Amino acid sequence: MKFLHPLAALVLALILLFFPLSAQAASSSVIGRGESNETLSGKDFSGQSLVGAEFANSTLEETNFSNADLRGVVFNASTLRGASLHGADFTYGIAYLANFTGADLSDAVFTEAIMVRSTFDKADITGADFTNAVLDGVQVKKLCARATGVNSKTGVATRESLGCK
Repeated sequence: MKFLHPLAALVLALILLFFPLSAQAASSSVIGRGESNETLSGKDFSGQSLVGAEFANSTLEETNFSNADLRGVVFNASTLRGASLHGADFTYGIAYLANFTGADLSDAVFTEAIMVRSTFDKADITGADFTNAVLDGVQVKKLCARATGVNSKTGVATRESLGCK
């Protein structure tokens, strides 16, 4: 009986030695929702719960995410030109290399979101809350130049959430 545990450990070690488990690495290029990019542009996700959804290298132009629950959503290397995220909750979301040109981000919550290397040219950020969001310094300066309003859900001013001076 006293040799049973060491023997079981030896058998398990031999099994793992001869039949190793395959290692799988994840990168932004393998993240996806299983839908082709063409089917996502112009779609209406307004008011839906998409918690934890992943969009990688997706074209989401003119897509409607108004008032959607986007907590923890990933938009890696995605194009969201002209998309509407009005009133959406993007708390803890990731938007690495995302293009929000001309997007409606008004009254959205981006608390603790990681939005590094993303662009926001001509995006409407009226009342958006970026509290503790991680953005490139250049983008923060551009956003501060047009930051106005107070978020209706959090009560935080856009300028304050961006740390504008």
